[in-house]
Amino acid sequence: MAIEWRAELLRDLIVTTKDGDWGKGDPECGHSAYNVIRGTDFAKVRFGDVSCVPLRYLPEKTVARRTLEPNDILIETAGGTKDRPTGRTLLVTQHILERFSGPVTCASFARFLRINTAKADPAFVFWYLQYLYEKGEMSQHQVQHTGVARFQYTRFAETQNIPLPPLPEQKAIARILGALDDKIELNRRMNATLEAMARALFQSWFVDFDPVRAKQEGRAPAGLDEATAALFPDQFQDSELGPIPQGWTAAKLGQVINIFDSKRVPLSVREREKRRGVYPYHGAASVMDYIDDYLFDGIYVLMGEDGSVVNKDGTPVLQYVWGKFWVNNHAHVLTGKEGICTEHIILHLKGCNITPFVNGAVQPKLNQGNMNRIDFVLPSSPVSKAFGEAIAPLFARIRANVDESRTLATLRDTLLPKLLSGEISAINKERIAG
Repeated sequence: MAIEWRAELLRDLIVTTKDGDWGKGDPECGHSAYNVIRGTDFAKVRFGDVSCVPLRYLPEKTVARRTLEPNDILIETAGGTKDRPTGRTLLVTQHILERFSGPVTCASFARFLRINTAKADPAFVFWYLQYLYEKGEMSQHQVQHTGVARFQYTRFAETQNIPLPPLPEQKAIARILGALDDKIELNRRMNATLEAMARALFQSWFVDFDPVRAKQEGRAPAGLDEATAALFPDQFQDSELGPIPQGWTAAKLGQVINIFDSKRVPLSVREREKRRGVYPYHGAASVMDYIDDYLFDGIYVLMGEDGSVVNKDGTPVLQYVWGKFWVNNHAHVLTGKEGICTEHIILHLKGCNITPFVNGAVQPKLNQGNMNRIDFVLPSSPVSKAFGEAIAPLFARIRANVDESRTLATLRDTLLPKLLSGEISAINKERIAG
């Protein structure tokens, strides 16, 4: 290796470490409000979404020495599952702390580590711990205790060596990995904005009927050019769904979707292990594996059929997918028809409460017949076409951003072991890039 590395035990890199506290405080007793980050919040908080973090009242003396500072590392010490072991980490950045109102601490199922910055760069240590977690090496420190999976932090810290290049190299490695993460997060936030724009337009045209109401009141519809505004009627008609624009139809979902369920093929875990590849294998709610072949090629909506069917708010479990992929028999495979684009379908479904259409006491199921009975307001063909053309660029950008993020994640995961082992010099890589 071109530059000299050394190794130190994790415990020797830490100046302060303490378990978190969930707290039982009471504001009437003079206790202070603290934002308490739980292990289940790590993924969201890492990218700046702190809306999930609860506010708790804790005695000052309990958390005075547990208030988080920039560059602290949180490590989850309890509450993991078989598929998601304990030991996950979170780097508490200034950006994260600035999103909170008031002080921040961590819950009792987490521990914070404050790194000696004269010895190690906290971001470098975080990335090395992430690397160990992704490799599955931290799972060996997980034990079951009174029914709860716990991470044996003390044993881990006293036995785990952290390989350390000189500080400038550590910082360069952390900058490269952090920059890739930042770009992935920027794409995620951009996509959230793009989808919000599409949903706002859908709400205006097909839920609130804003253009029709404006014309009915003799006003020009806001935000629409004259040609698009002319596509909307200026009156409402009664229907089984209530008042809808004149000339539109109170329809059912089955009238406006193509269903490709007959093409689905489930594969067992053993079969998938024999067929490892690059094509995503989707279940009811997410990608479950990657295999060597595909059944579909194009843009589709996947809607949970059984198992993961309904979200907590009653909306259906959906996946917006494109490219080449495989689907098992736990998700309906849909596209739009009758002039309704596939993106129109997913925007409609994201606003539907499907609870009345789901049956099955033990295993929730949304069968094809019930799915087809979901209400759908079918606009005129010109309005459908105009809407499809309006949202097409938004969803094209969403797909491009997701594809780019997948490429960046692959690059990050490829670079991670090479940078953290010294196979690649981060400083030289930065000089070349500069």
